[in-house]
Amino acid sequence: MRKNTEFFAISTNNKQIKNMDKKVYIYVGIMLVLISASFAWINREKEIAKREVYTDKKMAPIHLIKAEFISKVANFEKNPTEWKYIGDKPCIIDFYASWCGPCKIVAPIMEDLAKDYDGQIYIYKVNIDAEQKIASAYGIQSIPTIFFCPMNGTPQVVKGAMQRESFKKAITEVLLKK
Repeated sequence: MRKNTEFFAISTNNKQIKNMDKKVYIYVGIMLVLISASFAWINREKEIAKREVYTDKKMAPIHLIKAEFISKVANFEKNPTEWKYIGDKPCIIDFYASWCGPCKIVAPIMEDLAKDYDGQIYIYKVNIDAEQKIASAYGIQSIPTIFFCPMNGTPQVVKGAMQRESFKKAITEVLLKK
């Protein structure tokens, strides 16, 4: 009789071990699914951020990275003390951050202005969080900071959000000189 009890205890332990193994496999499987899902989500968010910040669409503000800023706007590394605009049309540069409330108010205005003045001026956007060297080179300390860059001369700088009419007036008087 004693042998049967030992066998029963051993078989019960084996069942418990098998049940624990199943639970471990289930937990490991769930963890692997969660980890792979989080990596997929992170990669998706990175791709969305890249498209949002670094796209160059027609009739939309052009988001610039440092290399593009140096080749399209001004080479602040070569001329750190002198402003020399190198574009072929006047431009507006919107220094912004994605977390900034007033910047979010200005963003749709910039979208509309890019459509309204397509072919006449460039509208550039520089994310100061992503492009800290550009922001530092031009002393950007508050956002939004807007540069109105005519073909000749120094840019007119405005700090803070502006109304659409104020933008249009500045474009007409400073950039297009009508």
